[in-house]
Amino acid sequence: MKPNVRFLMTTAMAAVLALASPAFAHDGHDHGDEAPAASSNGPQRQPDGSVFLPKPSQRQIGVRTQPVKQEPLARSHELAGKVIMDPTTGGKVQAMVMGRLVPGPDGLPQIGQSVRKGQVLAYIEPASGVLERSGQMAQVAELRAAQTLAQKRLARLRELSETVPRKEIEAAESEVTSLAERARALSGGLAGRDVLKAPVSGVIASSPAVAGQVVDARELVFEVVDPTQLRIEALAYDPALAQNLAGAALAVGGQKVPLRFVGAASSLREQALPMLFKGSGESLSRLAVGMPVVVFVQEATTIPGYRVPSGALMKNPANQNIVWVKDQAERFEPRVVNITPLDGASIAVTSGLADGDRVVVEGASLINQVR
Repeated sequence: MKPNVRFLMTTAMAAVLALASPAFAHDGHDHGDEAPAASSNGPQRQPDGSVFLPKPSQRQIGVRTQPVKQEPLARSHELAGKVIMDPTTGGKVQAMVMGRLVPGPDGLPQIGQSVRKGQVLAYIEPASGVLERSGQMAQVAELRAAQTLAQKRLARLRELSETVPRKEIEAAESEVTSLAERARALSGGLAGRDVLKAPVSGVIASSPAVAGQVVDARELVFEVVDPTQLRIEALAYDPALAQNLAGAALAVGGQKVPLRFVGAASSLREQALPMLFKGSGESLSRLAVGMPVVVFVQEATTIPGYRVPSGALMKNPANQNIVWVKDQAERFEPRVVNITPLDGASIAVTSGLADGDRVVVEGASLINQVR
């Protein structure tokens, strides 16, 4: 073999072996399975517990802050309560007699249906035994027979009006009228129906009524309430609270609904003093009679604190109450705070904040999830 041909074959084999063999990095530069480096421009939790959140991320999650300032706030308490019917704007429809339920002119009203005062909701056909009904029919027959005889006697007396005193004719007329009225009243009792009418205007809150149902006397058939006029009953274990009451509120769907204090009972129930409040407005239409609620009552005495929306309160891994404060343009710091209830929509922070701190009021839950 010629030297030039041998040189070319050796060079080609060396190139093939070089392409087939694996490539190795230089010493100290192994990039085998190393994960890509995290971007330093994204949201991330800092070693000191604060959160770095760039401006684009703040706009994306809708972060909103507001400055706080210390002010005198009413000392508040949370009371367990329930929604009850307002007796002036609500009512109950009960059966006066035992009988069978019959739908009204517009059928049986359904739950949630609006009704007006005086509207006929249903009828009750009185139930009576066979012997009792037979006895009443027999009395009606006797009265009708007596009425017929009295009418004939009256006719004879009128023919002899010239010889018969006037008072006898008048007595006969009165007897005929009395027998007719008695027969009519007894017949109406057999075929009459008890009419169930709406006592107030509102909506049907509850109704176990079914067509053909047999109901007893005094049994509740319909319950009518005005959903915008309800009352709240709360239990206070400190009787002195009713003497130092400045205001009350209820949180419904994140909205504050002011309540007016009506009065407190003079006797304890389950070792607690019942207190009655009255509320009004469209927000109360979300509540139902019997629903448990939390009533926030404020005393006349005040404490210094910072008013913060309830949605700003979070929990840290140690289960402590915290709020997020905007320390820098893209840095948020968690502050451990002490709180007291205020009005359901807001809380009073008594320590952990300073005047001018910008507290996160929207988007705090998303900041709290950054790791």
